[in-house]
Order: sequence, then structure tokens, then C-alpha cells
Amino acid sequence: MSHLILVRHGQSEWNLEKKFTGWVDIGLTPNGKLEACKAGELIKELNLNIDLFFSSYQKRAIETLNLILNTLRIKNNNVVNAWELNERHYGALTGLNKEEMKKNYGEDKILEYRRSWNVRPDPLSKNSPYHPLNIGIYKNIPKDKIPDTESLKDTYQRVVPYFQKNIFDKLNKNIIIAAHGNSLRALCKYLFNLDDKKISKLEIPTGNPLLIKFYNNQKIKEARYLDQKRANDLIIF
Repeated sequence: MSHLILVRHGQSEWNLEKKFTGWVDIGLTPNGKLEACKAGELIKELNLNIDLFFSSYQKRAIETLNLILNTLRIKNNNVVNAWELNERHYGALTGLNKEEMKKNYGEDKILEYRRSWNVRPDPLSKNSPYHPLNIGIYKNIPKDKIPDTESLKDTYQRVVPYFQKNIFDKLNKNIIIAAHGNSLRALCKYLFNLDDKKISKLEIPTGNPLLIKFYNNQKIKEARYLDQKRANDLIIF
């Protein structure tokens, strides 16, 4: 039996400010760092040997994984960072306050932008400082791969092929992936074969490891959050 542990990064500065973040490279709050350390403690209690570590390019996920590894007393020189695991790009909503946007667009429209399967916000101007083209950490990504906006479906179409190519055949090992609410929602849609309606209801809590156990044939045996006090409904089993 092997284990895949999915961790959404701890609370970020823009989570706290209720801003659409997407590909903007925002750090953790002090509470987010505590969430990451707590995640590490919960994983430590499993008494597993973790073999492989993956993260997005974004520092809130990288920092979360580093804090987890520090707690586990594991050197982090084998972490693989993949831009394909980045958060969904929120287009022209990037940097805007979610509560204010509800007043401007209406709560139903914002809910559609946030939770629908295939609706994209308007594209973000390439002149915006929030556009990935203007953020240094993305300079080595092919420009034709950098989005102006994304739906969850678009996010799925980069996360899942990366997972299939680089991670799936390693599911005989124990693996941690530190990523984001929507990139992990996309991955869960694939792993649990969720339909478009169910995925709209799936919310991934910050800093709460999702443990997925696999049989030797790479079929899922069990899935649960390690912190049951902060566990959202997985709607999968």
C-alpha cells in the first residue's frame, strides 16, 4: 500500500485579505505558517517514509512544503517544482476583493466564476503587474503556456497531464504534493472521478493534509483529512 498526501498551502496574505490571487506570488501569513507546521505534525504522526515531494512554482506552496519537511526533519533538496501545479489564473479578477466583487457582479456570478467547471473570467491585461508575464519566477515558462485567464477545466488540462506523466507511475511510493485550492480540486476531480456538478461543491481547506491510500494496483482504498476538526466534506465515498 502507498500514500499520496495532498496539501493546500497555509493561509496566504491574500487569503486573509479575501483577494483573488491566482498566479500572483503571495507569501504565507503567520497563521498560514502555523497551519503548515501543524500539517507537518499530522503527517509525522503517520510514521511514513515519504519518498517524493512536489510543489508548484509559487512561494506559498513552496514555503508550506518546506515547513512540513522541516517538521519531518527531511532535507528538501529533492523537491520537484512544477508550474503545472500552480493555482488557477483568475484573469481580470486577480487582485480584487471577493466581497467587493460580489457587490459589483452579484453573488451568483462570483460563485459561478469561483466554482463552475468551464467559465473563465475576462482575461487579465498583459500590462498588469499581476500578469505572469511580468512576474520573474515565470520567466522560464514558454510564453504560449502562460494564461491570461483560466476556468477550472483549463486548470485540469495542465494539472492532470502533468500528474499522469510525472507522478502516476510513482504511486507505489509515498508522495506529498503541496499546491493550491483549484489545482488540487482539479486533481481530485481526476482521482475520484467527480462529475462537473460534484466538483463545484468541493472545497479544499488550507493546511489540512488529505491522505489518499492506494492499493498496489493504484486503486484508491481510502481518503481522509488528517485534521478532522477542519475537514470539509469530500463528497467522494
